[in-house]
Parts: sequence; C-alpha cells; structure tokens
Amino acid sequence: MIRSRVALLVAAGCLGLGAAVIALGRPIVERPAASILDAGPRVSVASKWRTRVDTVHRGELLVRVLERAGVPRDEANRALMAASRLDARNVREGTTVTTRISPDSGASEIVFQLAIDRLVRFTRTASAVWAESEVVLPWTTDTVVVGGVVQSTLTGAIASGADAFPDHVRTEVAYALADILEYRVDLSRDLRQGDTVKVLIERQRAPNGAVRPGAIIAARLTVDGRRVETVRFSQDKQSRYFDGDGKSMQAAFLRAPLAFRRISSQFGMRRHPILGTMRAHQGMDYAAPAGTPVRALGDGTVIFAGWKGGYGRTVEIRHRNGYVTRYGHLSGFGAGIKRGTSVPISRTIGFVGATGLATAPHLHFEVLVGGKHRDPRVALRNVSGGEALGGSQRSAFVGLKALLFARLDGPTTPGSTRSSGD
Repeated sequence: MIRSRVALLVAAGCLGLGAAVIALGRPIVERPAASILDAGPRVSVASKWRTRVDTVHRGELLVRVLERAGVPRDEANRALMAASRLDARNVREGTTVTTRISPDSGASEIVFQLAIDRLVRFTRTASAVWAESEVVLPWTTDTVVVGGVVQSTLTGAIASGADAFPDHVRTEVAYALADILEYRVDLSRDLRQGDTVKVLIERQRAPNGAVRPGAIIAARLTVDGRRVETVRFSQDKQSRYFDGDGKSMQAAFLRAPLAFRRISSQFGMRRHPILGTMRAHQGMDYAAPAGTPVRALGDGTVIFAGWKGGYGRTVEIRHRNGYVTRYGHLSGFGAGIKRGTSVPISRTIGFVGATGLATAPHLHFEVLVGGKHRDPRVALRNVSGGEALGGSQRSAFVGLKALLFARLDGPTTPGSTRSSGD
C-alpha cells in the first residue's frame, strides 16, 4: 500500500517536471502594454523635430521672429543673450533664420545667415545653456573672360558678354573696372560705339550656388581707337594695378569728379538752359541725383568755397602745375571744406545740387590751366601716369602680362578652380 503511494508521488513529480520543461521551452507570447497596465494606446518616445525657415521683416525684433517659429519669448531672449558675434539691433531685413524645435524638449538650434558665406549658430546644450558659434563657408574661385562691343554704355557691353555671371551682378563688373581705370578713362563719356572691352576676372561660387565677381586680373579696352590695358600685379605683398607699360594706374588726377556718373552735356557751345542764349559752356555737366558726393579730382588746396553767382555754391581747388578745378551748383559743402583747406585726391568736397542757374540737380565741372579754361577731356588726358616698375619687378611684370593676356585673348571657358575663404 505504502509502495503504491510512493510510486504515484514519483510519477506525479516526473509529470510535473516534464510539464515545466515543456513550458520553459515554448516562446512567450508578447502582449500589448494596455492589456497589462490598462494605460491606453502606446505613445512613441521619438522626438518629432520640426525645422522652420523664416526671414526677418523690416523693423522686426529678432525675438518676434523666433516667437513666430514657436520659440517661447523667454527662451528666445536667453538664446540672444549669448550673442557676441551677432548684434540683434542691426540684423538686416531679409536675413534668413532657421530654427529646430521639438515639441518634447523645445528649441535646440537657431541659425542666422548673415551673409551668403557667414552663419551664426546658437545651440542649446544638455544643461539648457545656449552656446554661440560662427561658421564661414568656403567659396571656390576660378577665372573667366567677359566683355563685348560697346553699343551705348560700358555696362551694356559687359552685360552682353558676361554669361558667366547672373544678370544682377554684371553691373558690378563694370563698376569695378571703372574704379581701376578712373585715372585714365571716363567710361561714361569717352567710350564710343564700336569700342571693345575684355576683362579677365575671378568668379567666386558659394556652397549654395550663388555667384559673385572677384578681383579683376587683367583688362583691355579700345577707346576711340587707342588701347588701354591694365594688369593686377603683386608688389611687396600688396596687389596694385599697372598699365600695359608697367606704370601705376594711379595718376595725379581722376578723370571725373563723380564716382557714379552720367554726362548731360559736353564742353563747347550750347544753349544755356535758363538764359536761353548761346554761350561758351566752359566745362562739363554731370547729371546725378541731389546729394551725390562730389570728390576732389586731385591733391590740392581749396581757394574758394562759397556762393559764386550763377554757379551757386561752388568749390575751387588749386593743384600743382597751374591746374585749378571748379565744382558748381552744389547743394552743400563737405565736412571741413573752406578756403585754405588741403584736400587729398578723392576727398568729398561737396554734394550735387541745383543752386544758382540750374534747372535740375547736376554738377558743373571746369578745369583751368594757367588761368584759362581748358576742355577737361583734353586737359586731364595730358596728365602723365603713375610711377613705373623697374628692375626685376618689371621683368616679372612683363612675364605675367604675357601670360594673362594670352588667357584674355584665348577661349572664354573657365580657368582652374581653387578654394577661397574670402
């Protein structure tokens, strides 16, 4: 009897052990958390980052821009307080602002694109402190040849042959060339239909694809049948421009008293616009908006600054070699301009106006040599150029010029590409 009971207990134990082993060998069926904790549907813990790109509106506070992106005002203020490379009061209209925000953790990054190649980034650290950093994006640079035939203006000639640049920057190429040649050519007046212009110039590309003109390397113009050439040459680690003969482009006089200029009448006989009579017009009229700065044509001393009859407000400057330049119809005088003031070339001596016998804002400009009126076109053209290169520098210049003008006269396809941090 006892033996039977023991046998039954052993058998039952074996069966129980076998069942346990079988149970442990089976996979456990997964069940939703809701069936265990009755906590409703399961929610993902992954952050839903949202990136927003916006621009600064005219007169808008940066805090308002960030609020529009979903950054709370107090958080926006904390981020801007970390700024050292960004002046929140001087951020221009149209500046791009990119924000990265999570509904769980809030804003984590704010980026201001202050220029095509300059970013200021604010990043929130793990301790909720905002850190500022600046990123300068690299440009790539190659060289291209642009130019064309003059039909009416220099800007038109360059625009017609500057496919390497977007339309909106082609005028910059023309103005850059005018700045280099302003001692030799008045590009708003001296060029004639049929004249030609070719420019070897750097082309710079930003990472976002934007294109801008860089430095002019070499250029050649034909101006009424004569050649005017210029080459960029490094001398004592400083780049300057020289003409085709190796003389500095800078001379004793500029060719025009306005940097951005447009001629309305030329030297010679004309009908006076107010008096209605034919009289000798002893100079040049430069039509320009009122307030345009007028610059001294060369180094000299102010011998008159005041009202001068039909000239209105006038400045007269005595230069070396018996030259006197006169600037009339001014709306006002430059700072410190009075009789006896010494002025360097290009200093602002007044502003375009319509004082005296003038029907509209313009500058009346005259050149007197030895007390006699001279045609500015002739008088200024006769002024010699700047200092000439010599010795080994001249030899290096001659070699460089040959290389650059071979490129200038060759195909207009881009040259070699290199990186630039400008």
